[in-house]
Amino acid sequence: MDTRNQSSTVLLVLILLITFPVWLALGGVLFGVAAGLLGAAVGVIAALFGVCVAIIALPFKILFGLGHWGWHDWGWGFMHGRALFFVAIIIVAVLITKRNKKIS
Repeated sequence: MDTRNQSSTVLLVLILLITFPVWLALGGVLFGVAAGLLGAAVGVIAALFGVCVAIIALPFKILFGLGHWGWHDWGWGFMHGRALFFVAIIIVAVLITKRNKKIS
């Protein structure tokens, strides 16, 4: 039996046993980094979806004042002061344009 082969095997086993916690920690770190990157990607996709929904909902919120629920909601259902202001501006603009067309 070759003592060189046996001693190198023992040395290899000792190195693996001694460094096993390091390899285990390295595996845990890599798993944590991969999970963190996956979570960040999901968060970015969810944020983009939220931005798209907000852009679509913004005109309705500006016109009708939706989103203000609670005890302070004493308006006409979903019509708040801002919506009435915008409707009044639109009515005035239509009346001015009709009057200008009649004069010409």
